[in-house]
Amino acid sequence: MKIGELAKRAGMAASAIRFYEAKGLLKIASRQANGYRDYPPEAVILLTIIGDAQQAGFSLEEIKRLLPADVSSWRHDELIAILKRKVADIEALEARLAHSKAQIQSLVQLIESKPEGMDCKLNAARVMAGLGLAVDK
Repeated sequence: MKIGELAKRAGMAASAIRFYEAKGLLKIASRQANGYRDYPPEAVILLTIIGDAQQAGFSLEEIKRLLPADVSSWRHDELIAILKRKVADIEALEARLAHSKAQIQSLVQLIESKPEGMDCKLNAARVMAGLGLAVDK
């Protein structure tokens, strides 16, 4: 199939397909006599895997290492190890994000707990002091 049809079936732009080819992720196109690329049906599956992997947080370089030249040659143990490492990376990111979220929520609560009648400048000084930051008066 030509790149336009592949793009339609895979739900992505032809330029994205060419980009993946240039990066070495998609190596299954052959060339017709007129120079047009000719893609086999499994290219749709491969592009779906690439897109899903990107959505899951894999870099293009990681995806390139994951993808075998041929699906039948996929190294099962290596694939599982890479996927487990990615899960660990995501869990570490979740922990950092949860910590950041808690800090921001505490800051919002500190700012919102402004005593009645306190002006913004004094409240800012109070907040800064609550954060352990020196405030020039």
